[in-house]
Order: sequence, then structure tokens, then C-alpha cells
Amino acid sequence: MPLALLALAIGAFGIGTTEFVIMGLLPEVAGDYGVSIPTAGYLVTGYALGVMFGAPLMTVLGTKVSRKRMLMLLMGLFIVGNLLSALAPAFAVMLIGRIVASLAHGAFFGIGSVVAADLVAPDKKAGAIAMMFTGLTVANVVGVPLGTLVGQSVGWRVTFGIVAALGVVGLVGIARLVPDMPKPEGVRLRHELAAFKNVQVLLAMAMTVLGFGGVFAAITYIAPMMTHTAGFADGSVTWLLVLFGLGMVGGNLVGGKFADRALMPMLYVSLGALAVVLALFTLTAHNKLLSAVTIPLIGALGFASVPPLQKRVLDQAHGAPTLASAVNIGAFNLGNALSAWLGGLVIAAGFGYTAPNWVGAVLAAGALGLALVSAALERRAGAPSTVVTGSASAEQRAAIHH
Repeated sequence: MPLALLALAIGAFGIGTTEFVIMGLLPEVAGDYGVSIPTAGYLVTGYALGVMFGAPLMTVLGTKVSRKRMLMLLMGLFIVGNLLSALAPAFAVMLIGRIVASLAHGAFFGIGSVVAADLVAPDKKAGAIAMMFTGLTVANVVGVPLGTLVGQSVGWRVTFGIVAALGVVGLVGIARLVPDMPKPEGVRLRHELAAFKNVQVLLAMAMTVLGFGGVFAAITYIAPMMTHTAGFADGSVTWLLVLFGLGMVGGNLVGGKFADRALMPMLYVSLGALAVVLALFTLTAHNKLLSAVTIPLIGALGFASVPPLQKRVLDQAHGAPTLASAVNIGAFNLGNALSAWLGGLVIAAGFGYTAPNWVGAVLAAGALGLALVSAALERRAGAPSTVVTGSASAEQRAAIHH
């Protein structure tokens, strides 16, 4: 794998850390600003919405510059947003800082996925995408726990200052290691938008929303589920989330490896097994040992679907993949928001803290159903899983030269 992927992974590590570390620091932030915990929760919601809307917006703005330059600009935006959060004198200013940082998220992973895929041979594209996303998964194992510890011990502002410094490292790495990849000639915004007329692109994005939503339906409420149902102490939630992060890392790498060999079968296995494991979690959540085994399995199966889903979008939007790739990153965050809302509804309805696991199982099963529909439509059309046309598009011709 090219060394340039390391620079992309470092950027992904910083982005993953800033996205999730706020969840462990909400009490400290709320206390400093004198706001309630629900109000502080807007820092999470605002970030997710920023990713959803920022992904297509920043990608469209980046159609006029080279991908390397756009990645550098996005890391600059990320640094500014986190510095603003670290220095914010008022809650509203911090919320603005979170939104500014979030604008870089979707476009970075979307454009970064295209760049990563272009850096390697065709049979290694999903593996390259997985390598970049490893930064995001490792952030949940290392960055988030350490950031939470630093924030609780020294102050949450220090945590966001460190995250901004990570952004500087990522920016320098991209500048030094990522080759200059100019924007292919002849690619226009209307070409990028045309990808959304492809039903296969839309199906892949819907799979992303439901599949990833299945994971976060359970994980969003893991703390009350483990303390009230499994009987863990409050302090145990941190290492349980580390187990989840380790599962994410392993699943992401396995998904990237096997997606290059058999993309759709990989989706069938990961999504189907995820639905089963989430359903079983309603039972295993009552036992400490079984919970500790189930949680990393959910992380592994959920993230085993990430590289194949991202590659599926790249394949089906083969003529102009950049915008579709970025919007698919927004779809992951839409899945997070949707599943958290649905999980909260069933808890509020009195079904208990394990009820979100059933929500997750249904969502994952829905994603599997869409995968089967997508494959059936493709067989009917007589097209292979990876679309290859006789006349290469402008972006394909440019990739050949890289």
C-alpha cells in the first residue's frame, strides 16, 4: 500500500476522534458553559447535521481544484473548527466551531476514498479504502478514550487543542505524501449529479443508512444498557467501548480484504450476521461475559460492511464518483441520527434499554434485503458487480495515468 494512505489515515484518525470524543465530555462542557446535558447534546447533533449537508456542499465547491489541494483545504477547515471549539468563550461559539469542523468530514472521506482507490491497482481498491478508514476505527480504540481521559483530567479544551494538532500532522502528511492528482478534464458538476439517477447508487446509499444505523441503534444506548441491564459499573463502559473499537478495526480490515474478492457476498454475510447478532444482543445484554463478547462482534460486523458499501458506490457511480462518495459518508451519519432517534422512541415507550437492539436488527435486515434487491436488478440487467464501460470516462482516464 502506498505511504500516502498513511497521511489519509492520520486525517481520518483526527476526524474520528473529534466526532466521538464529545460524547464522553458532555458533562464537562455543559458544566463549564452552565447549560443542561440535553442542550450540550446539540454539539453532537450539530456535528452530524454538518456532515450531512457539508459533504455535498464542500465536494461541489471542490470540483474546481485538484483533489490533493481540496484535501489540504479540508484539513485546514478541520483545524480551524477544532481551534475555535477549544478557545470558544461561549457555548454558541463552540457549536459554530463544531459545525465548521464537521464541514470537512464528509468531503474528506468522500474525496479521500476516490484518491485512495486511485493510488492502487483495481483489485486492491477496497483494501486501500479500508486502510484510510482504519484511521477512523483506531480513533475509537485510542483517540476517543485518551481524549476523554485528558478532557476529564486536564480540561476538555486541551482535548480539542490536541485534536487540532492532529489535523496539522494530517495536513503536512497530505502535502508531503499524497501525489499531485489534478482534477480530470471534462468532469462537470452535472456529471457528478447524474450519478444519482442510477438506482444502484441510491440502493447502495440506502444500504449504508440502514446497515450503519443498525450498529448505532445499539451502541448509542450502550451505557445505560450495560449499567442497568448487564450490571456493569459506570467506569466499565469505557473499556467496553474499547472492545467495540477493536471490533471496528478488525471488521474494517477484513471487509476491505474480502470486498476486493467478492463484494456482494461480503455484504450478504456482514449484514445478515449483523442482524442476527443484534437480535441476540437483546438476550446477551443481560450477562456481563456475553455482553463483552457481543459488543466487539457488533463493531466488527458493522464495519466489515463499510469498505464494500463505499466501493459499491464508487463502482456504480464510476463515471463521476466524487460527489456520490462524499454523500455516502453523509448517509452513514444519517443512519446514526435515524437509529438514535428510533432507539430513543422505543426506550421512551417503556420497552426497556435492550429494545434498541431490536430496532438495529430490523434496520440491518432491511439493508440485507436491499442488497439482495440490488443484486437481482443487476442480474436482470446483465451487468457485473463492478461496472466497466467500453469507453472510459474522464475520471477513469485520469486514474490510469496515476
